[in-house]
Amino acid sequence: MAKFELKLPKMGESVAEATVTNWLKNVGDSIEADEAVLEIATDKVDSEVPSEVDGILVEKLFAEDDVVQVGQTIAIIETDAAAGSSENSTPTEATPAPEIVAKVEEQLTKAEAVKQPVIESKGERFYSPLVKNIAAAEGISQAELDGISGSGKDGRVTKNDILDYVANRASGTKAVPQSSAPVSADAPKEKTTSKPTAPVSVNGGDEIIEMTRMGKLIAHHMVESVQTSAHVQSFIEADVTKIWNWRKKMKDAFFKREGENLTFTPIFMEAVAKALKDFPMMNISVDGDKIIKRKNINLGMAAALGDGNLIVPVIKNADQLNLVGMSKAVNDLANRARNNQLKPDEIQGGTYTVTNVGTFGSIMGTPIINQPQVGILALGAIRKVPAVIETPEGDFIGIRYKMFLSHSYDHRVVNGALGGQFVKAVADYLESWDSNREI
Repeated sequence: MAKFELKLPKMGESVAEATVTNWLKNVGDSIEADEAVLEIATDKVDSEVPSEVDGILVEKLFAEDDVVQVGQTIAIIETDAAAGSSENSTPTEATPAPEIVAKVEEQLTKAEAVKQPVIESKGERFYSPLVKNIAAAEGISQAELDGISGSGKDGRVTKNDILDYVANRASGTKAVPQSSAPVSADAPKEKTTSKPTAPVSVNGGDEIIEMTRMGKLIAHHMVESVQTSAHVQSFIEADVTKIWNWRKKMKDAFFKREGENLTFTPIFMEAVAKALKDFPMMNISVDGDKIIKRKNINLGMAAALGDGNLIVPVIKNADQLNLVGMSKAVNDLANRARNNQLKPDEIQGGTYTVTNVGTFGSIMGTPIINQPQVGILALGAIRKVPAVIETPEGDFIGIRYKMFLSHSYDHRVVNGALGGQFVKAVADYLESWDSNREI
C-alpha cells in the first residue's frame, strides 16, 4: 500500500489560499479518481477538490473553516499502488546499523522539539494547523499564542491575527494577553485605533440572521473599495430604439441558427469594449502611485446568484469577439454562474465591469467600483418614453425606447472629462446602431 498526499491545487491568478467549507468524504471512505473529496471557498468562488487517485481516505489534515495555502497537503489517501520495497532493490552502499539509525532519529526528534515549540489547542482555544505552523515558524510559544486576542468565530485566532502579532512583535509592540482578572479603575487604558460601533438594539420579535460567507466577503470588498477609490458618477440617457427593433426582428432567426438567446447584454458589452479601445485610460488599474495600463480588454459581467449575492465572471479579450461570440460567452458565463459552476480563472483578470441594474427594474444606479479597476457601468431599465424627435420637416413628439447609463469611476486617476466622454461614447455606439446589420 502507498500513501498519496492530496494537495490544494492552484486556484488561479493571485489566489494563495482557500477555506475548507465542507468535507464530502470521511476517514475510511473509498474514493475514485476525479471524485470530489471536499469543498473549498476562496474570496472569489466556491469549488470542489477532486482526488487524483483511487484509494481510501485515511487522514484529514484540516478541519472545516480552516484556511489552507495553495500547495499544502489537505488529506492522505491510501492507494493500492505498491510502495517501493527495499527487499527487491539492489543495494549500492552499506546500510547503517539499526541502532545507529534509531539514535540519529532520536537526536533529530529532540532537536526539532527544541527548535519548534509545541502548540496545543486547550479548552476553548482552538488553533488551526495554519496558525500552529506560523507559530512554530516564528518561534511563538504556547503562552504567547494564548495571549493573542482572536477575531475569528468564538474568539478563534485567525491567520491575520497571528501575522499582525508577528508584525507588532517585530516593531516592539506587545499583544495584550487575555485575562479574566478584574482591571483597576486607576489602570491606564490602552489607546485603540478601531472605530467604535454603535450598539444595535434587538427586540423580542426580531430575527437575527448570520451573514453567509460570501455575504461577508462582499461586504468587506464593498467597504474596502469605497475607502480606496474616490467614487464619482456621470449619467447619460441613450436612445436604444434601433437596437430594440433590430433585436425583435433578429432574435428568432438567431436562436434557430445558433441555439442561443439573443439578449441585450452582448450588444451593450460590445459597445463598452469599443469605447474602451477609444479611451484606453479607462482600462487601467492603480498600484500605489503607479498606473497600470492594461493591454487586454477583459469585461466583468455582474451576475445575480440564487441566494441574492452577485458574482462577476469575466469575458476575456472582449474587443476581439463578434456579436455571436459575445452572445455565447455571455450566456455561458451567466448560466454557469447561476449553477455555481464557474472556474476560478473565469472570475479573475477583469479590467472593467458592467452591471445591469435594469434587470431588477431600476432606471439607474451608482455602482461601487470592482477593485483594482477604476470604472464600472450600470445599465438601467429600457423604458418607452415620449421624446422630441428632430427631422428635416421639424420636431415632433414620439415614443422611443430609452435607458440611463450610470458610470462610476475613480476620481483619483479619472477626471470628469474622461469619465463623461467614455460613457458618452458608449451611448453614441448604441444610438448609431445599424438597423440592417446581419449576424
